[in-house]
Amino acid sequence: MANPDYLVELEKESKRRQAEFINHIAKRLGRDQTTKPPEHPFRGAPEFWKEYNLSLEEKVQLFMENWEKVGGEVTRVSTMEEAGSYIHHVIRTMEAKYLLCFDQEELKDLSLESARSNVEVTFWNPDQEDLLNKAAGADIGIGVVDFAIAHTGTVLAMSSPFKGRAISLLPTAFMAIIKADRLRTRLGEVLKEVSYRNDDGAMPAGVHFVTGPSRSADIENDLTIGVHGPGVMYAVIVG
Repeated sequence: MANPDYLVELEKESKRRQAEFINHIAKRLGRDQTTKPPEHPFRGAPEFWKEYNLSLEEKVQLFMENWEKVGGEVTRVSTMEEAGSYIHHVIRTMEAKYLLCFDQEELKDLSLESARSNVEVTFWNPDQEDLLNKAAGADIGIGVVDFAIAHTGTVLAMSSPFKGRAISLLPTAFMAIIKADRLRTRLGEVLKEVSYRNDDGAMPAGVHFVTGPSRSADIENDLTIGVHGPGVMYAVIVG
């Protein structure tokens, strides 16, 4: 067992050397040693940033610009019917065979299975089996997302038993449908709203921020697209 007196002396010596080291630095800088932490009168974002807000048209334009800058494809339509026509076009262009969707009535109304022959459409819900394997083999994941952030070109999808997180992570492509009234200017706006979204007051199991196609780089800066997520990203703004 260690000698208590020895440990006390060891601690004193350590503190003495620490003070000597700090005093040496302060002397070289030409000032007294600081013994109190500096004051931080402000917490979080400054007021001017909290008050920064854009009009709907400005948010739409900024989101589209930023989404394209990170390699995503984006379009704007007026109605969900027009969104359906665009999604059908993408399905045919990609020659997609397997679709995995959030279990949302808006998507069921789009008749995605009629886009081309031999298309298999699965809606994520607890009654389905083998969903992770279906997600890994899906050509396109599709979902009406909860929010979009104009300033970063980001979409946010919160998971639930009917909105599996794998839909935005595993398929070859992900298509985010964004209702225009869910566009926000800043990230801070979205973070305030997330905790109020679940009816039971509980946070969702996953809150996913997606900003363009998956990008991965190694130590030599070799960039690879689509390794840790979809390599193709579509956004459809409705409204």
